[in-house]
Amino acid sequence: MESNLVLSVVTFIYGLSALSYITGTVFNKSKIANFGFFLLIAGLTGNFAGFILRWIESYQLGIGRIPLSDMYESLVFFALSGAFMYALVSKRFNRPAVGSVVVTIIFLAMAYAGISPSADSAIKPLMPALRSNWLTVHVITCFIGYSGFAISFAASLIILFTGDTDKGRDLDELNYKMIIYGFLFLSLGIITGAVWADSAWGRYWSWDPKETWSLITWFVYAIVLHARYMKTFKRKTIAWLSIIGFIAVLFTYFGVNQLLSGLHSYA
Repeated sequence: MESNLVLSVVTFIYGLSALSYITGTVFNKSKIANFGFFLLIAGLTGNFAGFILRWIESYQLGIGRIPLSDMYESLVFFALSGAFMYALVSKRFNRPAVGSVVVTIIFLAMAYAGISPSADSAIKPLMPALRSNWLTVHVITCFIGYSGFAISFAASLIILFTGDTDKGRDLDELNYKMIIYGFLFLSLGIITGAVWADSAWGRYWSWDPKETWSLITWFVYAIVLHARYMKTFKRKTIAWLSIIGFIAVLFTYFGVNQLLSGLHSYA
């Protein structure tokens, strides 16, 4: 399929972008980091084109659905939303070190989609329970939230290295705003997921492993926001809590799918 070829090229571009960001950060070369941003935009453009092309291909195969229903497609959309969000925030928070982490995460997501046996790139029809517009809303809101958490994770890592400096305070603001952003969309994802579950299975909540871990993740970030609002913890403590939150996100996404069985496991 043409979309697979396009997305394979996009993976390569994201890899070059991550390498440029890392090189520019390590050697303090802003021009190289700026080139990394240019490559990020090129990758983002190709990522969007590949996503749309895969959508068109599904109709050509007589399936006709938005590409958001399996591990491969969710990784592609996560990379797309993460790249788009970082491209927006980098205008206000121009920190190549953060870009090094964020774009590396995006590259790894695309690379995993391309090589993992669990991420089959074939376009498959949806099972009856998934044939709902709530699927689109639920998955999009969740993964937009995940993209915000990925950026907050990157900012938190750099905070731990920079310490109590002006850059650290600037990164703290980025961390806080991305957690608010991610928390809002994760909340919407949980709510829309509950409505979708009721329409598909006749119940809003079933304590499915992914539902449970999504709720755990929600509580972790709720604690982070509460601590940040009350100013009861130092900047580095908030950064550590943010990192723990993103680990919970990763387990919710990958760990549950690979280690636990349930209604949300990608087949």
